[in-house]
Formats: sequence, structure tokens, C-alpha cells
Amino acid sequence: MLPRSLATRDHPPAPGVTLVEGGAQVCVYAGHADGLDVCLFEPGDTRGESERRVPLTDRIHGYWFGFVPGMGLGQRYGLRASGPWSPHDGLRYNPAKLLLDPYARAIEGEVTWVPDVYGHRTSSDLRPEDLYAVDDRNSAAYLPRGVVVDERFDWGGDRAPARAMSESVIYETHVRNLTMRLPGVPAELRGTYAGLAHPVTIDYLTRLGVTAVELLPVHSFTTEPEVWRRGLVNHWGYNTLGFFAPHARYAAARDPQGALDEFKGMVKLLHAAGIEVLLDVVYNHTAEQSARGATLSWRGLDNRAYYRLDGRGDDIDVTGCGNTLDVRHVVTVRMILDSLRYWVQECHVDGFRFDLAVALGRGKNDEFDPDHPLLIALRTDPVLSQVKNIAEPWDLGIQGWRTGQFPPLFSEWNDRFRDRVRSFWLTDLARNLSGQPGHGVQDLATRLAGSADLFHHRDRGPIASINFVAAHDGFTTADLTAYNHKHNEANREDNRDGADNNCSWNHGIEGQIDDGVSMLRHRSMRNLLGTLLVSTGVPMINGGDEFGRTQHGNNNAFCQDNETSWYDWALQPWQEDLLATTTFLVKLRADYPVLRQRDFFSGGQVHLDGSKDLEWFGSDGRPMTMDRWGDDRLRTLQMLLNGAQEQHDSLLVVFHGDAHEGSVTLPRPPGLTAYELVWDSAWDRPLESPVAVPLDEPAVLLPASMRIYRAVDPT
Repeated sequence: MLPRSLATRDHPPAPGVTLVEGGAQVCVYAGHADGLDVCLFEPGDTRGESERRVPLTDRIHGYWFGFVPGMGLGQRYGLRASGPWSPHDGLRYNPAKLLLDPYARAIEGEVTWVPDVYGHRTSSDLRPEDLYAVDDRNSAAYLPRGVVVDERFDWGGDRAPARAMSESVIYETHVRNLTMRLPGVPAELRGTYAGLAHPVTIDYLTRLGVTAVELLPVHSFTTEPEVWRRGLVNHWGYNTLGFFAPHARYAAARDPQGALDEFKGMVKLLHAAGIEVLLDVVYNHTAEQSARGATLSWRGLDNRAYYRLDGRGDDIDVTGCGNTLDVRHVVTVRMILDSLRYWVQECHVDGFRFDLAVALGRGKNDEFDPDHPLLIALRTDPVLSQVKNIAEPWDLGIQGWRTGQFPPLFSEWNDRFRDRVRSFWLTDLARNLSGQPGHGVQDLATRLAGSADLFHHRDRGPIASINFVAAHDGFTTADLTAYNHKHNEANREDNRDGADNNCSWNHGIEGQIDDGVSMLRHRSMRNLLGTLLVSTGVPMINGGDEFGRTQHGNNNAFCQDNETSWYDWALQPWQEDLLATTTFLVKLRADYPVLRQRDFFSGGQVHLDGSKDLEWFGSDGRPMTMDRWGDDRLRTLQMLLNGAQEQHDSLLVVFHGDAHEGSVTLPRPPGLTAYELVWDSAWDRPLESPVAVPLDEPAVLLPASMRIYRAVDPT
């Protein structure tokens, strides 16, 4: 057992609750507070009637700490901070408001949206009445509690799969959506960590061939009051209530200790299957929203330390969520780093996708700095530098779009890849049908080859590019082929929410139907997935896209915890075919090293016969020239990936984005003896084995289709 005092004369103890002999050491940052109390509650007391307050009396560098006798495992607790109420100065201390410990390892209960949880005067419908007048009602009956849990867990021989980024195929999914209707998963485990770790689920992921699951936020979160007023819930989780606690609702276990253990057990079982666990994390804002929002934790402890404020004490919002965490303040940076290390060291996760990551690099004058101290820390920390770190390279602030500008060791969601692949196979194809030019193939080729224009600096390679055609935010791949317009009416915002520009094409008829256009839509899905999985970079599959999941045109289903979002596993024959196709393409990527480049292609000679590592050809089999690259009417492109330098097989990929049948002459580089047709997007289902093709006859491709050939004996 640790001694009672963990502080030194110069340094406070670690933030949060640390169990020691006879109780616990509690440490909380509240730099401008006059006092801070730990509030203890009996289990089951949701009204706050058993509250017992223990003041923290020691203070160093803004950290309040002290010994709390009798505080042990299972203890429910909160905090209260007293200090100046001076909104114009950014200080909103209100001891009537119970606060969550920012370092709580477990959180029990939900926020009840009543005026009592606001630090200022608020009307019965939660509209601000006076932002500068203190509300002195006790909020304890309406807020969740932190819970002290046991960090020990039997990890056995758990070992991180430690997949190379170049070998990775990421599967973005949601804990609930994946298994809520998955046959074979017991009803009581569906939509939970245990359900995701169930043998049926793991078997599916293993057969699909993905190497990592990227989970939408699992940090404890709550629903926004405006969403709650519409009778909906925050389903995606981008509204954090605690950065150290797993979301309790995702656990089959009903107790806080069980929820934490269940999360760890999920990681352990996925690791045993060779699957990494990546977490989508939201360190750019919190659930407290703007100064008009509730006082739940950070605002009541030190509003000026945790949030970016202007000269009037109002929030600077570059997230679209009301507030922005202040990564210029050392306490906030420490909290983020402590949280990340906790998930890696104590929960064994393998990496992170940083939501609105540009906000994490905004320094002086609110400008983005790729060498911001937080980003440097992530790259140099002995723990965090060894895991996968993926940036969403934008936020909603000025000059918020920063794709390709993050430093080495970060990979990034590549929106340029997404948009160009969509436009080639969808919107440009629609234009082609009406005789209008599109974007040509030059930018498409750049994306296929790893987006060197974005990532070929500061020693970054193609693994910096996370390629995707669909993600949680936006249309599913199936809906990209069925809707020209969003249909978000179920969100109860009069269809105003969600993006309007989706680069989608309904193939002439709006909505999911079963008629003549279905065949064309299925081929378009195969084209999109095929392009994703043969492109250089790291592919990310939006969960359910592998079998054509629809959200019925909803491109912002963040508040739909229902059949709109839950995967429907009652697959139709065409969906079974699409799943077989996706599985085949994932395996193809694993079988052909030339698809998994760690370095950019040079376009230079790799053999004495003059053959190059990457070559581009037109439909006539001749090399691409500058004038052809500039032709925005060109709709057919051939990409030859030469693996001879590494003694690997070579592949030829033909992209025929024309609305009409096309005749294509396959190129004949030095040393080539034959081609084998490995896959054709015109096929409903992949063939069992490749088909030999004659070299002297043109290949005839169906409208809007692609093919993959193996080059036999290339040098």
C-alpha cells in the first residue's frame, strides 16, 4: 500500500484519485479557486442526500490535493470548487454545482438536463436568462458521479499485434452499430464491448481480413441539450464528459468496475485475433459547450485554464461545438497526454484518430503550427510515439483545412482522395452521360499513387495517407450511389444539418430501389471499394460498406441510435456478393506487396530493360503524355505497378470511367509474357481463379468498370 502523502515539497501528486493506506490521495487542478472539496456519496444515492464533503487543503502550482480517509474502491464522488464568479474575466466558480473529476476512471449515471446543472440563470427550457447571474441550486441530483475502480486486470500474455502501417486495413465502426442486430451474438451482449469481442464478431472481422478496428468515441459522453430537446440522443459520442472513463452504456456489465474490465477484455480478445484497436478521440472540445452551456467539470474547476477564451471571457469556438480546449495551457496539454498514455498503458489500445486535429495544433494568434508543443509531445513521448496516430486534418476555424500539413509520425484522413475517387466514379460519370467533361484523370492518378503532392515532405511516405471513400460522417458507400441529396429529416432539424456537397450520384433515380439501376449501382460500389483497396496508402473501410449498408440517405446520423445506424445483417444476395468481393479485394491487397508501398513510387527505371516502378497508360496502351494528362475528357487510365525490383508480382489496374463500353489495349512493357485477369468490377462475385487473356486482342470493358490483371513474368 502506498503512503498517505505522495506529494513532494515542490510537486503535487498525480492528478485524480490514488489509493493509499487508509484512504485515497486526491489531486485536482483548480488554479484560480479559493477552495476545493471532494464530495463523497453512498452507492445508489442519485439524489445527493448522502453527500459528505472533505476539503483539500494543500496547494502547489494550482493543484489542490490531500488525503481523504476511507475513500476506497467503489467510492462514488464528485468535486465542488469555490472562487470568483467573474464571467467577464472567464471565471465561473459556483460551489453549488457538483463537478466531475477530469481524471475519473469510471463515471456512473447520466446528466439530467434541468436548469440546476447550469452555473448561470437559465429558464425551464434551458435557455439562458442571465449569463452573468449565479444560479445557486444544488446540481448533485442531476449529475453523474466519478467512481474509484481497480486498475488491475489479468492481461495474461496479451501482446499488441503491432501491425506495420503499410500492412494495415482499418475498419471504422461503432460499438453499438456493429452488433445490435448481429445473429449469433447473445441479445444481452449486442451493442456492447463484450458483443464486439464475441467470437461471432471476431470471426467476421477476421474473415473480412481487416487488421484494425477504429471505434467511434468510447470516452464517456453525454447528449447535448438541444438534441435532448428534440427527443434524440448523441449516438456518435463526440461530446466528451470524461477523457479517462469508458462509456458505461456500451458495457453489458452494469457496474463501473465491470464496464472497465469489459473494455479491457475486448481489447485482449481482439489482440488475440491479430486485430488492433484504435480509438477515435475528441480532445478538441467537451460536453460543456459555450458559456451558455452547463457547468459539469472543467468550467467549474478552471474555465480560464481549460478553454480558449476571448478578452470578454467568451469561448473561442473552432470546433462548432461551443468551446475549444486550450492546448496552449500546460494543464490541458498534460491532461490530454495523461489520458492518451492511460489508454495505451492501462487499456492496451494501439492508437488514436484525433477528431478535428487542427484544433490541437493552434498556438499563438490561433494559427496552426505543425510543431505545436502538443504535437511535438505526441511525436517524442516514449509511449505515444510508438502507437498509430491519425489526424483528422481540419477544424472549423480560420484556415482550418490542413490536409498534408501534419508532421511525421502522423497519418491523416485524406479528403482529397475521397473527393476525387467519388467524382471519377460518380459525379463525373453523370456528366459524361450528358456529354460534359469531368476532371480528367491526372488528379486521380496522384491519389492512386499515394498523394505525394500532399505527403512527400518532411520524410513522410504514402502511409501518411489514410485513404477512404466513406466514413461515419456522410453518406455510406451504398447511399453515394442512390442519393443526390441528403435526407436527414429524422434528425428533426428540417434537413438543414449535414453536408450538401457529397459527390454522389443516384444513377437517375433518388432513393433505394430494386429495378434496372440496381445493377449499375452495385458496379459503382465495387468500383469505389476496388479503387480504395488497390490505391497506395492505408485503406479505411467504413463499417458496413463491405456489404452495401444504407442509412436511407441520412448523411449525419449522429443522433440515430436505431435501425438507421445499426447494421442490418439480413443480407440480400447482391449484398452477399458485395461482401465476397470486398473480402477478395482485402485478401488481394495482402497477397500483392506492390499494393502496400512504404515509399512513394519514383516513376524511375528499376531494371536494365528500362521498366519503371510505376507507369501510366491510356486506353490505347501507350504511355500517358502531358497533353493527355491535361485532357479533362479522358475517362480511361491504366496503372502498371511493377514489383520486379523486389521480386514480387506486378499488377495492371484499368480504370474505365466512361458511360459507354470501352476497348482497351493492354500495355506490353519489356519482359511481359502474358496477363491474367484477376478481377473485374463487372462481375457480381469474384471468380475462383484468374483467367488467362490474349495479349494481341483489345480488352472490352463494360461501361463504368475496372479490372485488375496480374502481369506474368514481368521484369
